[in-house]
Amino acid sequence: MAAFEHHLRHERGLSPHTVRAYLGDVASLLDHAARGGVDDPADLDVRVLRSWLARLRSQGAARASLARRAAAARAFTAFAVRRGFAAHDPGALLASPKAQRHLPQVLRPDEAASALGAIEDESTEGLRDRAVVEMLYATAIRVSELCGLDVDDVDFSRRVVRVLGKGAKERSVPVGVPAARTVSRWLSEGRPIWAVAGSGPALFLGRRGRRLDPRSARRIVHARLASLPDGPDLGPHGLRHSAATHLLEGGADLRSVQELLGHATLGTTQIYTHVSVDRLRAAYEQAHPRA
Repeated sequence: MAAFEHHLRHERGLSPHTVRAYLGDVASLLDHAARGGVDDPADLDVRVLRSWLARLRSQGAARASLARRAAAARAFTAFAVRRGFAAHDPGALLASPKAQRHLPQVLRPDEAASALGAIEDESTEGLRDRAVVEMLYATAIRVSELCGLDVDDVDFSRRVVRVLGKGAKERSVPVGVPAARTVSRWLSEGRPIWAVAGSGPALFLGRRGRRLDPRSARRIVHARLASLPDGPDLGPHGLRHSAATHLLEGGADLRSVQELLGHATLGTTQIYTHVSVDRLRAAYEQAHPRA
């Protein structure tokens, strides 16, 4: 397990959250195998893997959880073969249910504009919160990516931000004028008030001067969007989804949105391709000969 953790962290470059999840999943698999009399990775077979998933399913695990656990099992068995712990890879024979993808709620463009315009708090906290919300919506980056930003990651002259995404993959993302303006104001008027010796280069800070953490960032977004009358209760992922949706509805191609979001495959980006009824109707009326 220690070698597997090292493999996940340093060879595959997975995020700490994914590493923890995979280690927990594999510990559960090995415990299940041991209960069935299998106490060596070399003796794992697809029957054991399937019975493990079946037990989890009977205990109420969702399809998304089963899909992740199957991915963890495949990662472990492939690792075991490469390291010589096993001669055969039973994970290669393991199929798993596809996770059901539920489209989260999104803001309409006018709702997004209203929500951002409603943050008029001129306090240090208000300056930071507006910069956080503007940056999330403008760039469609993940909340973990936002919290990992350093001051030097924002290039105001080119209006781009350097983002370190999943798998330690770096990408450059454009930043709109309003977001660049609010971040610049936070840097000049807000950040110096909260900065302390331990702040380091972190772009966004908490009240005590430490780097803003994802949990606090989620709390900020939920609280600031709550002022929107009848609007959906959204967090950072909702802003990311809204931004991607608005880009596609504005005419951006799927490949460009994939690059912006930092997705490894187009298949992941396709969840964002739901379009409004109005756009669908307009395309139908323009293209169909008997519309």
